[in-house]
Amino acid sequence: MLVFEAKLRGTDEQYAILDEMIRTARFLRNSCLRYWMDNKGVNKYDLNKYCRVLRKEFEWCKKLSAQACQASAERAWSAIARFFDNCKKKIPGKKGFPKFRKHQTPSSVEYKVDGWVLSDDRLTITFRDGFKAGTFKMWGTRDLHFYQKEQIKRVRVVRRADGYYVQFSIKKVRNEYHEPTNRMVGIDVGLNHFYTDSDGNKIENPRFLRKAEKALKRAHKRVSRRTKGSKNRLKAIKQLGRTHLKVSRRRKDFAVKTARALVQSADLVAIVDLKVRNMVKNHHLAKSISDASWTLFRQWLEYFGKVFDVPVIAVAPHYTSQDCSNCGQQVKKALSTRTHKCPHCGYVDCRDVNAAINILMKALQGLAQLPRGTRKVTPGDEMTLCLDGETQKSKVARRARKSRQR
Repeated sequence: MLVFEAKLRGTDEQYAILDEMIRTARFLRNSCLRYWMDNKGVNKYDLNKYCRVLRKEFEWCKKLSAQACQASAERAWSAIARFFDNCKKKIPGKKGFPKFRKHQTPSSVEYKVDGWVLSDDRLTITFRDGFKAGTFKMWGTRDLHFYQKEQIKRVRVVRRADGYYVQFSIKKVRNEYHEPTNRMVGIDVGLNHFYTDSDGNKIENPRFLRKAEKALKRAHKRVSRRTKGSKNRLKAIKQLGRTHLKVSRRRKDFAVKTARALVQSADLVAIVDLKVRNMVKNHHLAKSISDASWTLFRQWLEYFGKVFDVPVIAVAPHYTSQDCSNCGQQVKKALSTRTHKCPHCGYVDCRDVNAAINILMKALQGLAQLPRGTRKVTPGDEMTLCLDGETQKSKVARRARKSRQR
């Protein structure tokens, strides 16, 4: 599925109606979740049936399209299914028990094939359900001209700090040609440098949050100085949200471009399988680790690996920094020691480069132990298992592609 996004342009009255649509979808999702909590053995089909009961009980729920109500129930079930999967996999720590959605700025409502009409020129969209939001102009929909309306399977209205957006989920398989480079690379991420590969190349850490701390501090001060409940405080809160949104967009743009360039320049990419959830428990490094967004980078790396048919293999990080990549002997060193000096063979190199080489060697050892005929791996195959870890399925495949805004 490809996802194209465009910004909606309308009046303040139309934006208020969009808020009502989002609030109704959130109510249905929370009600389905409560129904699952109160009744044992409820499945996803029961939640879809329960939407009919809610539409009969609450008249204002009928304004939302019936398929949009079902999509809200599917969202509730996806949270439940994710919780069950985490329990079956015995993931350590919290399993992600489903929670009720509260009123917040980043929220959305999802339609299927009913409740909306797209114009022939792909420049406007009309929502024709009971809310009667009307017609909106769209900015950044040039790529929609290459696809038929029958290929659009989902339409999602998203509210963000800087306005309202519409997303189109298009049924289209994205496959791109990858020119062989005869290069295999191992990646070790860090804080001094965003990542270091096995060839010695280093990418600087952008530190977007650190650079925006002054602007965020001013925005927080502006909010705290305003009177609670006033319009000026509401304006200050919106400005604070836009500042945070700018940081997240910069971080995502950097992760997407870096991951795409890395996949295109190699025939195999080996990455380290870090447990970022455990690493952020260190209060001295939590902000820097979160700002680096290693998980986001890995997700986009695995996605582009599927698109360009390049294996992306994750290996366990155990002793990748301590072992010598030349002789294999273990050389213990503190985190502050940034140079690897092996007393056994005399090999001297950067600590991160040594770790990246070990990561690549572990990935190749894992491939060598696979049965003959299955050594050619792809990111979507079950054979992307390495000796010490495995590549998880990408969670960003729904956001495969974003249209350019004008």
